[in-house]
Amino acid sequence: MTDPRTNWQDFAPRHFAWALADGVATITLNRPERKNPLTFESYAELRDTFRDLADAPAVKAVVITGAAGNFCSGGDVHDIIGPLVALDMPDLLRFTRMTGDLVKAMRQCPQPIIAAIDGICAGAGACVAMAADIRLGTARSKVAFLFTRVGLAGCDMGACAMLPRIVGQGRAAELLFTGRSLGGEEAERWGFLNSLHQPDALQQAAHEFAARLAAGPTFAHGITKTMMNQEWDMGIDAFIEAEAQAQAICMQTADFRRAYEAFVAKQRPVFEGN
Repeated sequence: MTDPRTNWQDFAPRHFAWALADGVATITLNRPERKNPLTFESYAELRDTFRDLADAPAVKAVVITGAAGNFCSGGDVHDIIGPLVALDMPDLLRFTRMTGDLVKAMRQCPQPIIAAIDGICAGAGACVAMAADIRLGTARSKVAFLFTRVGLAGCDMGACAMLPRIVGQGRAAELLFTGRSLGGEEAERWGFLNSLHQPDALQQAAHEFAARLAAGPTFAHGITKTMMNQEWDMGIDAFIEAEAQAQAICMQTADFRRAYEAFVAKQRPVFEGN
């Protein structure tokens, strides 16, 4: 299948910043005056972008971050929360399904996604971070699933299923019932953040991590992500068989042969993603 965009280098989204260098795409939520909230339009454009990345061989890994010291403050109060109060049930369901589609698009996107989280990471922003594969943060980052603070349930954008798998059932219940902020150091202890970095070193750390993944066997990375998603609701016989089939597919790739030949030659393999 051909890449749906002829040149991702020139991709110019309307509702966030985009850059592509050495196989690593950077998505920057870029409304710093409001701590980078999401709007109806940015939800949809992010969803469509992650869907299109499924057929983007030029992109090997993705970093998603926010501008000016914050990740994302969630749904924009003026552009989303206010209008939602006036919608009827069919329109509300269309909206909530769209927000969930963003998470599905991120999970179905074969490239590894690294969230670089500084400052505020709240509401829908916390769910976007949750949907990433790897999360790097700072001590000053504050993660909050604050839906109950606005009279809503904690079951938003898959949080009741995904968050317990990241931090554990009891800890997820505490965050989803109370809406309290999870500070950076606590988030690392709980496993929500993979590692902590100084604010001025966060972006470099995220891009170095992404670059390592981009230099790896990217076809196999896509298989790993697919199996992590598919095995959630499998029994032991099913997931052992599924992994046997997936690994046999990877053993047919040129990257597998490259790794073997490099090992024999006592060299470092150079992967090409095929």
